[in-house]
Amino acid sequence: MAIRVVGGCSILRSASAPPLFAFRCSVHRSQFPLWVKLGIHFPVFRCEAQFISRRRVQSCSFHSLLDCVLEELALSKRKRVYAKAGITSGGELLEDKLVNRPLEKGLLLEFKKDSDRELLAVAHRPDGKKNWMVFDQNGVTTSIKPQQITFIVPGVENFDHTEISDFLKKAHDNLDPTLLEFAWFELLEKKQSVTTEELAEMIFGGSEPLESYCAHLLLSKDEIYFTVREAKGSRSIYGPRSAAQVEELLRRKLVKDAAEKELQEFIQLLTSAKAMPLRAKPPKSSWMTEDKVRCRIESLEAYAIDACKNDEQKKTAGMILKAMGMAKTASSAINLLIDIGYFPVHVNLDLLKLDIHTDHSDETISTAESLLSDSSDPDKIDRKDLTHLKVYAIDVDEADELDDALSAARLQDGRIKVWIHVADAARYVQPRSSLDREAMKRGTSVFLPTATYAMFPEKLAMEGMSLKQGEVCNAVTVSVVLHSDGSIAEYSVENSIIKPTYMLTYESASELLYLNLEEEVELKILSEAATLRLQWRRQQGAVDTTTIETRIKVSNPEDPEPSINLYVENQADPAMRLVSEMMILCGEVIATYGSYNNIPLPFRGQPQSNIDVSAFAHLPEGPIRSYAIVRNMRAAEMDFRKPIRHGVLGLPGYVQFTSPIRRYMDILAHYQVKAFLRGESPPFSAGQLEGIASIINMQTRLVRRLCNSSLRYWIIEYLRRQPKEKRFQALVLRFIKDRIAALLLVEVGLQASAWVSVGTQIGDEVQVQVEEALPRDDVLSLKEVL
Repeated sequence: MAIRVVGGCSILRSASAPPLFAFRCSVHRSQFPLWVKLGIHFPVFRCEAQFISRRRVQSCSFHSLLDCVLEELALSKRKRVYAKAGITSGGELLEDKLVNRPLEKGLLLEFKKDSDRELLAVAHRPDGKKNWMVFDQNGVTTSIKPQQITFIVPGVENFDHTEISDFLKKAHDNLDPTLLEFAWFELLEKKQSVTTEELAEMIFGGSEPLESYCAHLLLSKDEIYFTVREAKGSRSIYGPRSAAQVEELLRRKLVKDAAEKELQEFIQLLTSAKAMPLRAKPPKSSWMTEDKVRCRIESLEAYAIDACKNDEQKKTAGMILKAMGMAKTASSAINLLIDIGYFPVHVNLDLLKLDIHTDHSDETISTAESLLSDSSDPDKIDRKDLTHLKVYAIDVDEADELDDALSAARLQDGRIKVWIHVADAARYVQPRSSLDREAMKRGTSVFLPTATYAMFPEKLAMEGMSLKQGEVCNAVTVSVVLHSDGSIAEYSVENSIIKPTYMLTYESASELLYLNLEEEVELKILSEAATLRLQWRRQQGAVDTTTIETRIKVSNPEDPEPSINLYVENQADPAMRLVSEMMILCGEVIATYGSYNNIPLPFRGQPQSNIDVSAFAHLPEGPIRSYAIVRNMRAAEMDFRKPIRHGVLGLPGYVQFTSPIRRYMDILAHYQVKAFLRGESPPFSAGQLEGIASIINMQTRLVRRLCNSSLRYWIIEYLRRQPKEKRFQALVLRFIKDRIAALLLVEVGLQASAWVSVGTQIGDEVQVQVEEALPRDDVLSLKEVL
C-alpha cells in the first residue's frame, strides 16, 4: 500500500492498482441516483473514495483510511489461507455458491430464447421429466430445457407473470454500467470474486430481487471488467480482470465504438440515398471517392454476386444488411444496391459474377491505335486484286464488326464460282504480340442485348479490320467452283483486296432475292449455290437443325424502363440460309486446304453415330424436329493435326475461319494459313494449338452462358411488360411429365413450360397467357388458354 497527499486530499493506492481512483473525506449521496431510485439506504460513512473513469466521476463511501489499510492487510492474509482450502474470502466454499435452486412454480427466471435473445419468464409447471412450461415476458407459454436457463432471480416466491414487464422496465431504467468500474477496482484490490447477489450488496447496498437482477444484467452484458471464474447451471462466480486486460479491452472498445459510429454514418448515407427520387440518386462514382465508403460498397457488391474475397467482406456486408433491417442474403444486397442507385434496375449480375472482360486497358488501346497508323502490309505484293467483283456483305442491322462478304459469278461452262471474302484481321495482329495475348484472354467478342464488348479494341475492330462499303479492304479470299451437284470442283485460298458494294441486312437481302432483280443476278447466283450446297450436304448425311433465333436490342439500359426491340429470325430464311451455307463452304475448303498442305489447324467435328434422323420423321419439319434432334446430338470435338468428320454438317472436315474479328479460334486459323501463304512455318504447332484451344473453349463457354442468360432475362422482361390478357402462340416441343409440356413461344423464340390439355400432342400449337414474369428470379409462369 502507498499513502500520499495531493492538493490537501489523502490518496490511497496499492502497488497493483491502476491509477484510476482517488479518495477524499466527504459524503455525496447524490452521486448514486440508482441506489436512491431503487430505495436502497446505506449506513453513514466517515470517508469517501472518488473514482475517476474515462467517462464520468463516481463517488462512493468507505471506512476510514486507517481501517482500510488494516482491513486490507488482514484480507490479504485470509485470502492466502482460503485459497489453499478452496474457500472464498467470505468464508464459504466455492461449491456452496454454485448450488442451483431447484425449479418450482412461481420462480422468476431468465432463459435463452435463441442465440440473440434472453427472456424473463415465470415457472408454471413441469413438462415431462426435466423440461418446464413457463409464461414469458411476451405472454407466450413455452416449454424450456434446464440448460436454457441463464439466471434464477433470488428471493422470489410465486411471482405474478403479468408483472414481468413492470419488473423489466424498472431494471432497465435503472442500469448504470459505470457502477461496475467502482466494483471492479475494489475487487481487484482485494483479489476477490463475487456472485451476482454479492455484487448487488456491494454496489446497491442490498440483494433484493430487483437489485440482484440488475447486478446479473450488468455482469452478463459486461465485456470489460469481469469474467466468469466458475459456473454451474444458472449460477456463476465472477472475477475482476487484470488492469492490463481492462486497459486493452477499453482500447478495443474505443476502436469498436469508432467503427460503429462510422457504420451508422454509412447507414445514414444508404438510407438517405434510398429515399431520394430515382433521377436524384447519387452517381455510382460518388460511392468510390472515400476509401471507407468504397470498401463497404465493394463488400456489398461482392456479397451480391457471391464473390467475397475473404470473411471480412462477408462480415461487413452482413453487418450493413442487418443494420438496414434486411436479411443477410445476396438478393437483399442486390436490392439495396439498386435502391441507392449504385446498380441500375436491370444490372447484369452474370456479367459481374463471371468476371468477363469488358473494357480494354489504355495500353491496349494505345497499341491498337499505333497499328492503325501503320500502313505497312507484309502481304501487299501477294494480294490479288478482286475490286472488280460485286461484293455483298450481309449481316444483322446492328452489326458493328463486318467479318465476311460474298461474290458469285456463273462460268462459261455453266458452273457457279463463289468467293468468300474474310476480313484480314491478322494483317494488324501478330501471333504472341500483346494485342494477340489480350484477344486470347477474351476468346470472343461478347454480344449482349445491352452492349457489345469487342475482342479487339473497338477502333481497330471497326475501322481497321472490318470490311467497309465502298472502301478498298484487305481480305483473305476463299474461291470455290462447284460441280452441278454442289460438291467442290476447284478451290483456292489467297490474300486479296476487295471493295464491298453493298452492306445488306438479312431482311433487305431476302427482299432483293424475292424481287429477283436482273441487275442483282450475282445475289441470285449465290442463292442458287446455297441451295446446291444444302442438297449436297444432306446427301452426305447432314442434319438440318435450323430453328428460330431471337435477337434483342435494348437502348438506354440504365433506365428503369428501357426500350426493348425484339426480333425473331427464322434460320431457314433465304438470306440467312445463303450466308450460313457459304460460311460452311468456306470452313470445308480451309479444312481441305490445311489437310492437303499439312497445316496444323483447329479442325472441328461432331459425331452423329447416336442420331437416327429417321426416328424423328414423324415430327413436323422445322423447329419441332430441330429441337428434338439437337437434344440428342453429341458435343463437338476438335483435332489439330487432321480433319475429323463433322457428321451434323455432312462434311469430311471443317474449320471455323469466317469471324477473325470476333472469334479467337478463327484468327488462330488465319495465323496458320497466312504463314503458309508467305512460305513460312506455321507459328503454332498442333500441341500448342491444343493448349490454346482448351483455354479459349473454357472462356467461350462462360460467354455463351452469359449471352444465353442475358437474352432470357430480357425476353422475360419483355413479356412482363405485355398486357395480361395478351395471348401467345406456342408449339409443343415435348412432354416433361404428365401434361406438363416444354413449349416454344413462337413470337419471342423462348422455351418455357406449362400444363396443356388432354389430347394435345407434340407439334400441336396452343395459346398461352403470361401469369407471372420475374426476370431477376428467372421465373416465367404460363397458362394455357382453352
